[in-house]
Amino acid sequence: MAATATSVSTKFTPLHDRILVRRLEETETVRGGIIIPDSAKEKPQEGEVISVGKGKSNDEGKVFPLDVKSGDRILFGKYSGTEIKIDGEEYLIMREEEVLGIVKK
Repeated sequence: MAATATSVSTKFTPLHDRILVRRLEETETVRGGIIIPDSAKEKPQEGEVISVGKGKSNDEGKVFPLDVKSGDRILFGKYSGTEIKIDGEEYLIMREEEVLGIVKK
């Protein structure tokens, strides 16, 4: 079942096995009293799934639903996904196979 992004004013639903992810920001790192500027920080590899596509289909047209769902916290690779902006906010679009795992708290 596809979920539509509800936190953005523009409605966006990914296609097939793609997901829309918002990066979760890390707290500011201070080492030895030196504040690291944003340009030198590594981008976080953890995010929240905002919306998901319907799933991947095989050659016969059968659709397999995704394992991730809206609201899941996920870990993904350093260079995963494509960065996009919707309503001025940054998101990532990636395939489900780029997700390394779901974070449970």
